[in-house]
Amino acid sequence: MNCRRCGQPLDRPGDYCLGCETPNLDAVVIEFAPDRATLTMVDGEPSESTFEDPTETDAVVGQTQITTVPDEPNGDRVGRAHLRNYAGRVADEVRRKRPETVYAAGEREPLRETRAQLHYEFLRVPDDDPVAAVLRRRGEPALDVVDKPPTEKLGGSHSTVIGDRVGRRAITTVAEHPHVKKIVPGPIDAGGKGSQSGLRAKVTRADEHGNVRLLLRDGSSVQENRVVTTAGDRDTGERVRDALNDVLADEELAEG
Repeated sequence: MNCRRCGQPLDRPGDYCLGCETPNLDAVVIEFAPDRATLTMVDGEPSESTFEDPTETDAVVGQTQITTVPDEPNGDRVGRAHLRNYAGRVADEVRRKRPETVYAAGEREPLRETRAQLHYEFLRVPDDDPVAAVLRRRGEPALDVVDKPPTEKLGGSHSTVIGDRVGRRAITTVAEHPHVKKIVPGPIDAGGKGSQSGLRAKVTRADEHGNVRLLLRDGSSVQENRVVTTAGDRDTGERVRDALNDVLADEELAEG
């Protein structure tokens, strides 16, 4: 494949051109399996053949696979090191492309670790046919990305978060999302229905401005936290809500 701007040959399909500093794709779709990750590079709008065979449409500029050999179950330290290495190789391949958005599906652990190593917009899509799911979304308007650390997104007069360390993890998980501008923790209501399942988190439906609420429940305590997003209306706010609930589910914090 050659660069779409200067024509210089690229080492791999969809690579960012260092010669003329031009990206050659819009998005990378990653499908994680225990022993391999399949990366599909997507650029431009899909053609009419998109839904017949997504790999044949002119919106797909290439595919590559990164394989790994799963560790034997002989210790968590070895397993974590293997996972970080596997995700690191996937993340390195994505960085070569410099996409606007990364979409991912499949195995939860390598997906979560790869997301932690990247600083691009990172969204989960359905596992059954992730490339087709992404191509169906190509006409949706892009949302602004907030490049701030989670601690700088927290504000408001209430600093206490229920659930101690787990509650803080839920807040941080939401604050790390690139479409979240600010989180304002609310007061704690101790009169809710008791729960024995530990802290649970849920993002509510978006309002007319695209903002949502993060509900934290821990025992009989409930806390409603206001989340300001980069969405400008209810429809795009719902996209952010779905993405936030997905990452909470990946962290095993979502309300069942």
